[in-house]
Amino acid sequence: MVTAIIAAGGRGARMGGDRPKQLLSLGGATILQRSVAAFDRCDRVDEIVLVVPPELATDTSLASTPDGTPLRVVPGGTRRQDSVARGFDASSSSSEILVVHDAARPLCPTELIVRTIEAAARHGAAIAALPAQDTVKQRAAGDDRFVGRTLARQCIVLAQTPQAFRREVLAEAVRLGRRGVEATDEAVLAERAGYRVALVEGDPQNIKITTERDLSLARRLLGDTMVTERVGFGYDLHRLVEGRPLVLGGIRIPHDRGLAGHSDADAVCHAVADAILGAAASGDIGQHFPDTDPRWEGASSIELLRAVVDLVRSRGFVVVNLDVVVVAERPKIGPHADRMRVAVASAVGLEPGAVSIKGKTNEGMDATGRGEAIATHAVALLRAL
Repeated sequence: MVTAIIAAGGRGARMGGDRPKQLLSLGGATILQRSVAAFDRCDRVDEIVLVVPPELATDTSLASTPDGTPLRVVPGGTRRQDSVARGFDASSSSSEILVVHDAARPLCPTELIVRTIEAAARHGAAIAALPAQDTVKQRAAGDDRFVGRTLARQCIVLAQTPQAFRREVLAEAVRLGRRGVEATDEAVLAERAGYRVALVEGDPQNIKITTERDLSLARRLLGDTMVTERVGFGYDLHRLVEGRPLVLGGIRIPHDRGLAGHSDADAVCHAVADAILGAAASGDIGQHFPDTDPRWEGASSIELLRAVVDLVRSRGFVVVNLDVVVVAERPKIGPHADRMRVAVASAVGLEPGAVSIKGKTNEGMDATGRGEAIATHAVALLRAL
Protein backbone atom coordinates (compact mmCIF):
# COMPACT_ATOMS: atom_id res chain seq x y z
CA MET A 1 0.00 0.00 0.00
CA VAL A 2 1.20 3.53 -0.82
CA THR A 3 0.20 6.71 1.03
CA ALA A 4 0.82 10.18 -0.33
CA ILE A 5 1.34 12.92 2.26
CA ILE A 6 0.74 16.32 0.67
CA ALA A 7 2.25 19.07 2.79
CA ALA A 8 0.09 22.19 2.49
CA GLY A 9 0.43 23.52 6.02
CA GLY A 10 2.25 26.74 5.17
CA ARG A 11 0.76 30.15 4.48
CA GLY A 12 3.01 31.37 1.66
CA ALA A 13 4.25 34.58 3.30
CA ARG A 14 6.59 35.33 0.39
CA MET A 15 3.63 35.36 -1.98
CA GLY A 16 1.87 38.07 0.03
CA GLY A 17 -1.87 38.34 0.58
CA ASP A 18 -4.17 36.97 3.22
CA ARG A 19 -4.99 33.69 1.52
CA PRO A 20 -2.60 30.75 1.71
CA LYS A 21 -0.86 30.50 -1.66
CA GLN A 22 -2.12 26.93 -2.15
CA LEU A 23 -5.64 28.38 -2.54
CA LEU A 24 -4.70 30.69 -5.41
CA SER A 25 -6.11 29.94 -8.85
CA LEU A 26 -4.10 28.04 -11.44
CA GLY A 27 -5.72 26.99 -14.68
CA GLY A 28 -9.29 26.81 -13.41
CA ALA A 29 -8.43 25.09 -10.11
CA THR A 30 -6.47 25.99 -7.00
CA ILE A 31 -2.81 25.11 -6.61
CA LEU A 32 -3.83 22.69 -3.86
CA GLN A 33 -6.49 20.98 -5.98
CA ARG A 34 -3.98 20.43 -8.78
CA SER A 35 -1.43 18.91 -6.39
CA VAL A 36 -4.01 16.54 -4.94
CA ALA A 37 -5.25 15.63 -8.42
CA ALA A 38 -1.75 14.53 -9.50
CA PHE A 39 -1.74 11.82 -6.81
CA ASP A 40 -5.42 10.98 -7.24
CA ARG A 41 -4.69 10.12 -10.90
CA CYS A 42 -1.73 7.89 -10.02
CA ASP A 43 -2.90 4.26 -9.75
CA ARG A 44 0.08 3.44 -7.50
CA VAL A 45 -1.29 5.70 -4.72
CA ASP A 46 -3.85 4.06 -2.42
CA GLU A 47 -4.61 6.95 -0.06
CA ILE A 48 -3.87 10.64 0.34
CA VAL A 49 -3.27 12.49 3.58
CA LEU A 50 -3.59 16.24 3.08
CA VAL A 51 -1.96 18.42 5.74
CA VAL A 52 -3.32 21.99 5.85
CA PRO A 53 -3.24 25.01 8.20
CA PRO A 54 -5.30 24.20 11.31
CA GLU A 55 -7.97 26.79 10.48
CA LEU A 56 -8.64 25.03 7.15
CA ALA A 57 -8.70 21.46 8.44
CA THR A 58 -12.51 21.32 8.60
CA ASP A 59 -13.07 22.85 5.15
CA THR A 60 -14.35 19.98 3.03
CA SER A 61 -14.28 22.08 -0.15
CA LEU A 62 -10.48 22.37 -0.24
CA ALA A 63 -9.86 19.33 -2.42
CA SER A 64 -11.57 16.27 -3.77
CA THR A 65 -10.50 13.02 -5.45
CA PRO A 66 -12.66 12.40 -8.56
CA ASP A 67 -10.74 9.18 -9.25
CA GLY A 68 -11.80 7.83 -5.87
CA THR A 69 -8.55 7.80 -3.87
CA PRO A 70 -9.43 7.98 -0.15
CA LEU A 71 -8.55 11.44 1.19
CA ARG A 72 -7.93 12.41 4.80
CA VAL A 73 -7.38 16.04 5.88
CA VAL A 74 -5.37 16.80 9.03
CA PRO A 75 -4.14 20.04 10.64
CA GLY A 76 -0.48 20.91 10.15
CA GLY A 77 2.16 22.03 12.59
CA THR A 78 4.43 25.04 12.99
CA ARG A 79 7.19 23.79 10.67
CA ARG A 80 7.05 21.74 7.50
CA GLN A 81 8.60 18.72 9.24
CA ASP A 82 5.95 18.99 11.97
CA SER A 83 3.22 18.91 9.33
CA VAL A 84 4.73 15.89 7.60
CA ALA A 85 5.03 14.15 10.97
CA ARG A 86 1.30 14.70 11.56
CA GLY A 87 0.59 13.35 8.09
CA PHE A 88 2.67 10.27 8.90
CA ASP A 89 0.70 9.74 12.12
CA ALA A 90 -2.56 9.90 10.15
CA SER A 91 -1.44 7.44 7.46
CA SER A 92 -2.66 3.85 7.39
CA SER A 93 -0.37 1.56 9.36
CA SER A 94 -0.48 -0.90 6.47
CA SER A 95 1.23 1.57 4.11
CA GLU A 96 4.62 0.21 3.07
CA ILE A 97 5.67 3.26 1.02
CA LEU A 98 4.96 6.87 1.91
CA VAL A 99 5.38 9.68 -0.60
CA VAL A 100 5.85 13.24 0.64
CA HIS A 101 5.01 16.07 -1.74
CA ASP A 102 4.86 19.85 -1.42
CA ALA A 103 1.44 21.25 -2.37
CA ALA A 104 3.34 24.17 -3.88
CA ARG A 105 4.42 21.85 -6.75
CA PRO A 106 1.10 21.43 -8.60
CA LEU A 107 2.56 20.38 -11.98
CA CYS A 108 4.07 17.08 -10.86
CA PRO A 109 3.64 14.45 -13.61
CA THR A 110 2.28 11.01 -12.78
CA GLU A 111 5.31 9.22 -14.19
CA LEU A 112 7.60 11.09 -11.76
CA ILE A 113 5.49 9.91 -8.83
CA VAL A 114 5.73 6.32 -10.09
CA ARG A 115 9.51 6.49 -10.61
CA THR A 116 10.05 7.83 -7.09
CA ILE A 117 7.83 5.15 -5.52
CA GLU A 118 9.67 2.38 -7.37
CA ALA A 119 13.08 3.73 -6.38
CA ALA A 120 12.04 3.94 -2.72
CA ALA A 121 10.78 0.36 -2.83
CA ARG A 122 14.23 -0.76 -4.09
CA HIS A 123 16.49 1.50 -2.01
CA GLY A 124 14.47 2.55 1.04
CA ALA A 125 14.41 6.27 0.19
CA ALA A 126 14.37 8.28 -3.04
CA ILE A 127 13.91 11.88 -4.12
CA ALA A 128 13.24 13.62 -7.41
CA ALA A 129 16.09 15.95 -8.34
CA LEU A 130 17.41 17.94 -11.28
CA PRO A 131 21.08 18.35 -12.25
CA ALA A 132 22.47 21.87 -11.83
CA GLN A 133 22.68 23.64 -15.19
CA ASP A 134 24.72 26.61 -14.00
CA THR A 135 28.14 26.88 -12.42
CA VAL A 136 27.64 26.68 -8.65
CA LYS A 137 29.52 29.03 -6.32
CA GLN A 138 29.77 28.80 -2.55
CA ARG A 139 29.96 32.05 -0.57
CA ALA A 140 33.12 32.75 1.38
CA ALA A 141 32.93 31.95 5.08
CA GLY A 142 32.83 35.14 7.11
CA ASP A 143 32.23 37.46 4.15
CA ASP A 144 29.40 36.43 1.85
CA ARG A 145 30.16 39.24 -0.61
CA PHE A 146 32.84 37.02 -2.13
CA VAL A 147 33.10 33.56 -3.65
CA GLY A 148 34.59 31.01 -1.30
CA ARG A 149 34.95 28.25 -3.85
CA THR A 150 33.44 26.83 -7.01
CA LEU A 151 31.66 23.50 -6.61
CA ALA A 152 31.79 20.71 -9.14
CA ARG A 153 28.54 21.15 -11.07
CA GLN A 154 28.33 17.46 -11.96
CA CYS A 155 28.12 16.67 -8.23
CA ILE A 156 25.22 19.08 -7.55
CA VAL A 157 21.51 18.30 -7.86
CA LEU A 158 18.48 20.44 -7.05
CA ALA A 159 16.01 18.56 -4.87
CA GLN A 160 12.31 18.44 -5.69
CA THR A 161 9.35 16.53 -4.37
CA PRO A 162 7.95 13.89 -4.47
CA GLN A 163 10.21 12.14 -1.98
CA ALA A 164 9.33 8.54 -1.17
CA PHE A 165 10.33 6.28 1.73
CA ARG A 166 9.76 2.83 3.04
CA ARG A 167 7.67 3.13 6.17
CA GLU A 168 10.47 2.27 8.59
CA VAL A 169 12.76 4.88 7.01
CA LEU A 170 10.25 7.73 7.27
CA ALA A 171 9.32 6.61 10.79
CA GLU A 172 12.96 6.99 11.85
CA ALA A 173 13.23 10.35 10.07
CA VAL A 174 10.11 11.61 11.87
CA ARG A 175 11.47 10.41 15.23
CA LEU A 176 14.73 12.24 14.59
CA GLY A 177 12.85 15.43 13.77
CA ARG A 178 10.79 15.17 16.92
CA ARG A 179 13.99 14.86 18.94
CA GLY A 180 14.98 18.34 17.80
CA VAL A 181 16.85 17.86 14.51
CA GLU A 182 15.70 20.51 12.03
CA ALA A 183 15.71 19.92 8.28
CA THR A 184 14.30 21.46 5.13
CA ASP A 185 12.90 18.12 3.94
CA GLU A 186 12.46 14.52 5.05
CA ALA A 187 15.34 13.32 2.89
CA VAL A 188 17.73 15.32 5.09
CA LEU A 189 16.30 13.64 8.19
CA ALA A 190 16.65 10.22 6.53
CA GLU A 191 20.28 11.02 5.70
CA ARG A 192 20.91 12.10 9.31
CA ALA A 193 19.38 8.83 10.46
CA GLY A 194 22.00 6.95 8.41
CA TYR A 195 20.00 5.97 5.32
CA ARG A 196 21.15 6.35 1.74
CA VAL A 197 18.77 8.33 -0.46
CA ALA A 198 18.49 7.41 -4.13
CA LEU A 199 18.16 10.06 -6.84
CA VAL A 200 15.40 9.98 -9.43
CA GLU A 201 15.51 12.28 -12.42
CA GLY A 202 13.12 15.14 -11.74
CA ASP A 203 11.05 17.20 -14.15
CA PRO A 204 11.88 20.83 -15.11
CA GLN A 205 8.17 21.71 -15.15
CA ASN A 206 7.72 20.42 -11.60
CA ILE A 207 8.32 23.93 -10.31
CA LYS A 208 7.74 25.11 -6.76
CA ILE A 209 5.43 28.13 -6.56
CA THR A 210 6.91 30.52 -4.04
CA THR A 211 6.53 33.96 -5.62
CA GLU A 212 4.11 35.71 -7.98
CA ARG A 213 6.68 35.17 -10.75
CA ASP A 214 6.55 31.40 -10.16
CA LEU A 215 2.75 31.52 -10.36
CA SER A 216 2.90 33.41 -13.65
CA LEU A 217 5.31 30.81 -15.03
CA ALA A 218 3.05 27.95 -13.95
CA ARG A 219 0.10 29.63 -15.66
CA ARG A 220 2.10 29.98 -18.87
CA LEU A 221 3.13 26.32 -18.71
CA LEU A 222 -0.53 25.36 -18.48
CA GLY A 223 -1.54 27.75 -21.23
CA ASP A 224 -3.73 29.43 -18.61
CA THR A 225 -5.74 32.22 -20.22
CA MET A 226 -6.99 33.54 -16.90
CA VAL A 227 -7.51 37.30 -16.95
CA THR A 228 -5.05 38.59 -14.39
CA GLU A 229 -6.09 42.26 -14.51
CA ARG A 230 -9.55 43.64 -13.74
CA VAL A 231 -10.95 47.20 -14.00
CA GLY A 232 -13.62 48.69 -11.74
CA PHE A 233 -15.54 51.98 -11.79
CA GLY A 234 -16.80 53.87 -8.74
CA TYR A 235 -19.05 56.90 -8.30
CA ASP A 236 -20.24 58.83 -5.26
CA LEU A 237 -22.07 62.09 -4.59
CA HIS A 238 -22.92 63.88 -1.34
CA ARG A 239 -24.72 67.12 -0.59
CA LEU A 240 -22.82 69.97 1.04
CA VAL A 241 -24.34 71.03 4.37
CA GLU A 242 -23.42 73.41 7.16
CA GLY A 243 -22.02 72.15 10.44
CA ARG A 244 -19.97 69.29 8.96
CA PRO A 245 -16.21 69.16 8.30
CA LEU A 246 -15.20 68.59 4.68
CA VAL A 247 -13.20 65.35 4.37
CA LEU A 248 -11.96 64.23 0.95
CA GLY A 249 -9.34 61.61 0.18
CA GLY A 250 -8.68 61.05 3.86
CA ILE A 251 -7.74 64.65 4.65
CA ARG A 252 -9.69 67.55 6.15
CA ILE A 253 -10.06 70.51 3.78
CA PRO A 254 -10.93 74.01 5.05
CA HIS A 255 -14.40 74.97 3.80
CA ASP A 256 -17.59 76.55 5.12
CA ARG A 257 -19.58 73.34 4.59
CA GLY A 258 -19.01 69.59 4.68
CA LEU A 259 -20.55 66.54 3.06
CA ALA A 260 -23.68 64.97 4.51
CA GLY A 261 -23.56 61.27 5.23
CA HIS A 262 -23.70 58.47 7.79
CA SER A 263 -19.88 58.19 7.97
CA ASP A 264 -17.55 61.14 7.43
CA ALA A 265 -19.00 61.17 3.86
CA ASP A 266 -15.60 61.14 2.16
CA ALA A 267 -16.80 60.91 -1.44
CA VAL A 268 -13.29 60.21 -2.75
CA CYS A 269 -12.75 57.17 -0.51
CA HIS A 270 -16.27 55.94 -1.22
CA ALA A 271 -15.82 56.11 -4.99
CA VAL A 272 -12.39 54.47 -4.80
CA ALA A 273 -13.74 51.71 -2.55
CA ASP A 274 -16.60 51.02 -4.98
CA ALA A 275 -14.16 50.91 -7.92
CA ILE A 276 -11.97 48.39 -6.10
CA LEU A 277 -14.93 46.25 -5.02
CA GLY A 278 -16.36 46.40 -8.52
CA ALA A 279 -13.14 45.19 -10.11
CA ALA A 280 -13.13 42.22 -7.73
CA ALA A 281 -16.87 41.57 -8.27
CA SER A 282 -17.32 41.95 -4.51
CA GLY A 283 -20.37 44.19 -4.16
CA ASP A 284 -20.28 47.84 -3.15
CA ILE A 285 -19.44 49.91 -0.11
CA GLY A 286 -23.10 50.15 0.96
CA GLN A 287 -23.30 46.38 1.09
CA HIS A 288 -20.28 46.04 3.36
CA PHE A 289 -20.79 49.20 5.47
CA PRO A 290 -24.55 49.98 5.35
CA ASP A 291 -25.77 53.36 6.58
CA THR A 292 -28.35 51.51 8.70
CA ASP A 293 -25.58 50.11 10.91
CA PRO A 294 -24.69 52.34 13.89
CA ARG A 295 -21.13 50.97 13.85
CA TRP A 296 -20.35 53.11 10.80
CA GLU A 297 -21.88 56.36 12.07
CA GLY A 298 -19.16 59.01 11.78
CA ALA A 299 -16.66 56.34 10.64
CA SER A 300 -13.41 57.35 8.96
CA SER A 301 -13.84 56.44 5.30
CA ILE A 302 -10.08 56.10 4.81
CA GLU A 303 -10.23 53.25 7.34
CA LEU A 304 -13.19 51.71 5.51
CA LEU A 305 -11.07 51.90 2.34
CA ARG A 306 -8.27 49.99 4.09
CA ALA A 307 -10.80 47.32 5.04
CA VAL A 308 -11.97 47.09 1.40
CA VAL A 309 -8.38 46.57 0.23
CA ASP A 310 -7.92 43.81 2.81
CA LEU A 311 -11.16 42.19 1.63
CA VAL A 312 -10.23 42.04 -2.06
CA ARG A 313 -6.72 40.89 -1.19
CA SER A 314 -8.23 37.98 0.74
CA ARG A 315 -10.05 37.14 -2.49
CA GLY A 316 -6.83 37.12 -4.49
CA PHE A 317 -6.50 40.67 -5.85
CA VAL A 318 -4.15 43.61 -5.31
CA VAL A 319 -4.63 47.21 -6.43
CA VAL A 320 -2.30 48.34 -9.23
CA ASN A 321 -3.34 51.97 -9.73
CA LEU A 322 -6.19 54.46 -9.24
CA ASP A 323 -7.51 57.42 -11.23
CA VAL A 324 -9.94 59.79 -9.47
CA VAL A 325 -11.89 62.84 -10.66
CA VAL A 326 -13.48 65.13 -8.06
CA VAL A 327 -16.25 67.34 -9.45
CA ALA A 328 -16.70 70.45 -7.26
CA GLU A 329 -17.25 74.17 -7.83
CA ARG A 330 -15.72 74.97 -4.44
CA PRO A 331 -13.28 74.39 -2.85
CA LYS A 332 -10.65 74.08 -5.54
CA ILE A 333 -9.23 70.53 -5.47
CA GLY A 334 -5.82 71.26 -7.02
CA PRO A 335 -4.13 72.72 -3.90
CA HIS A 336 -5.10 69.61 -1.89
CA ALA A 337 -4.64 66.90 -4.51
CA ASP A 338 -1.10 65.85 -3.53
CA ARG A 339 -2.00 65.37 0.15
CA MET A 340 -5.06 63.36 -0.90
CA ARG A 341 -2.95 61.19 -3.20
CA VAL A 342 -0.52 60.40 -0.40
CA ALA A 343 -3.32 59.49 2.03
CA VAL A 344 -5.23 57.31 -0.45
CA ALA A 345 -2.05 55.63 -1.70
CA SER A 346 -1.09 54.72 1.87
CA ALA A 347 -4.55 53.25 2.51
CA VAL A 348 -4.45 50.98 -0.54
CA GLY A 349 -0.78 50.01 -0.30
CA LEU A 350 0.55 51.93 -3.31
CA GLU A 351 3.19 54.54 -4.00
CA PRO A 352 1.66 58.00 -4.52
CA GLY A 353 2.79 57.87 -8.14
CA ALA A 354 0.24 55.11 -8.78
CA VAL A 355 -2.66 57.33 -7.67
CA SER A 356 -4.08 60.22 -9.70
CA ILE A 357 -6.52 62.73 -8.18
CA LYS A 358 -7.69 65.76 -10.13
CA GLY A 359 -10.44 68.34 -9.84
CA LYS A 360 -13.09 69.42 -12.34
CA THR A 361 -16.11 71.70 -12.24
CA ASN A 362 -19.57 71.34 -13.74
CA GLU A 363 -19.50 74.87 -15.15
CA GLY A 364 -22.47 75.99 -13.05
CA MET A 365 -24.79 73.20 -14.24
CA ASP A 366 -26.93 70.97 -11.97
CA ALA A 367 -26.59 70.67 -8.18
CA THR A 368 -22.84 70.08 -8.35
CA GLY A 369 -22.35 73.10 -10.59
CA ARG A 370 -24.42 75.24 -8.23
CA GLY A 371 -22.10 74.28 -5.35
CA GLU A 372 -24.71 72.19 -3.57
CA ALA A 373 -22.87 68.87 -3.82
CA ILE A 374 -19.55 67.19 -4.62
CA ALA A 375 -19.33 64.18 -6.93
CA THR A 376 -16.43 61.77 -7.43
CA HIS A 377 -15.60 59.29 -10.19
CA ALA A 378 -12.89 56.62 -9.73
CA VAL A 379 -11.32 53.90 -11.83
CA ALA A 380 -9.27 51.10 -10.23
CA LEU A 381 -7.03 48.51 -11.85
CA LEU A 382 -6.59 45.26 -9.91
CA ARG A 383 -4.27 42.33 -10.55
CA ALA A 384 -5.02 38.75 -9.61
CA LEU A 385 -2.43 37.13 -7.35
